[in-house]
Amino acid sequence: MPFVGLTGGLGSGKSTALEALRRLGAEVISSDAVVHELYESAPLRDAVIARFGAAVAPGGVVDRAAVARRAFATGHDRAWLEGQVWPLVGARVAQWLEQARAKRPAPPAAVVEVPLLFEAGLEQIYDATIAVTADESVRRRRASERGHALVDERAARQLSQEEKAQRATFVVVNDGSVEDLERKLSVVLGKLGG
Repeated sequence: MPFVGLTGGLGSGKSTALEALRRLGAEVISSDAVVHELYESAPLRDAVIARFGAAVAPGGVVDRAAVARRAFATGHDRAWLEGQVWPLVGARVAQWLEQARAKRPAPPAAVVEVPLLFEAGLEQIYDATIAVTADESVRRRRASERGHALVDERAARQLSQEEKAQRATFVVVNDGSVEDLERKLSVVLGKLGG
């Protein structure tokens, strides 16, 4: 069963692609979803509050947008947050992968959505990588519709879509319907199995 990293720029449709891969039978996990779960755990929640103040966790619940505003404001704060979060995410994904590999029948692939896959230097741990791309205007609209804070700052710390596409094993252009995207991903799964 291939272990696959799925990435793409902000608003490219990574989550939509991950869901399509799940429907196609792949075992999937979102690193963003893992981060969401981790923010609900006392150790990470308490560390974030200690670093950025109680305003980032009203009522004891971490507000990810508030954390993003604080963490992405400086390279030092971003590095601190990544140093807290990334090792925890890695441990959770390793546990998930072990469970995925034990499934019978084996899924066609185990796919992890990792927005900063190449930026974090993680590509070598995967058997293959998929970059989801979309027109720049579509990406900006999707990101702003989802309320992403500091879109320009977040995008600036990511590689360009072109760079991600050059580094990826497979590139899937998300410029049509969800059904079109699913068909393209089905082809990729077929290639991974071959």
